[in-house]
Amino acid sequence: MTEPAPSQRTPSQWEEITAADPSHSTRYIERFRTMAAEGNDIVGEARLIDAMLGRGGRVLDAGCGPGRLGGHLQKAGHEVVGVDVDPVLIAAAEADYPGPTWLVGDLAELDLPSRGVAADFDVIVCAGNVVTFLAPSTRRTVLAGFARHISPTGRVVVGFGAGRDYEFSDFLADASVSGLTVDLLLSTWDLRPFTDDSGFLVAVFSRAE
Repeated sequence: MTEPAPSQRTPSQWEEITAADPSHSTRYIERFRTMAAEGNDIVGEARLIDAMLGRGGRVLDAGCGPGRLGGHLQKAGHEVVGVDVDPVLIAAAEADYPGPTWLVGDLAELDLPSRGVAADFDVIVCAGNVVTFLAPSTRRTVLAGFARHISPTGRVVVGFGAGRDYEFSDFLADASVSGLTVDLLLSTWDLRPFTDDSGFLVAVFSRAE
């Protein structure tokens, strides 16, 4: 996929952050490396995704960052493709978690078949508050891209916290008009139910009929 010139695309909020602070990505990488070295659990989201799949499932880690989830899922026996707009994070994923296919790309321009990757994923996972770092004008475009990239029986799983300028109700409305149907709403990655008071949302979708 040929990325459009900067003047032709809307940068994500993550790109704006890293442009203002070029060391931000490196600190982010080292944060998770330190957590892993200290024995902290950094793959709780991946365990949920693993439980949704048979062995050898195809997974798209959308906004994969430095690869902690995709790397775990590849090790668990799945075929993983990770996409992130930040080349520094992709370089860290390649170094720390060899095996998956790691690609630099804008989720708002997602077109994996043009890069030789089949658009028939069993699960697309978008964790780590990634949707809150999208440019607001591209949110529906990204969600529609997810709907296009799953298999007929595939699912999309998105998790993010409250208080990040993307109301849960607005997100669910955006998903609905983008071709996704809610299958399940949770408040944590360890399967606690979602309520009106929940401060976190994990939404599981399938493709709308």
